[in-house]
Amino acid sequence: MPRDKDLYVYILTNKHHTVLYTGVTSDLVNRVWKHKNKQIKGFTKRYNVDKLVYFEGPGDPIYAIEREKQIKAGSRQKKIDLINEMNPEWKDLYHEIIPKNYKEPVIARSRCC
Repeated sequence: MPRDKDLYVYILTNKHHTVLYTGVTSDLVNRVWKHKNKQIKGFTKRYNVDKLVYFEGPGDPIYAIEREKQIKAGSRQKKIDLINEMNPEWKDLYHEIIPKNYKEPVIARSRCC
């Protein structure tokens, strides 16, 4: 069972696998949900990067942050090799990490006019 401060390192891609994004989080399910629902402004929202294809952890925060830096510094091919080792079909792993009793957050809608 993960400790409160344990972190996950993860890689997301888009529908056509042309873009890769590496991140780190303490709550993998919630973070991927936010990416899928465009709740995080920036790169992943702009390029529709919301498919979880690789993750490590949970683990020690210092190791996880260093691992994220290591993966980010690596070539695209090294990231592809990591993904292929864990997930050769590049399927979306999000549904495999969701706990059975998980309730997705409700998206607050802003009122207009």
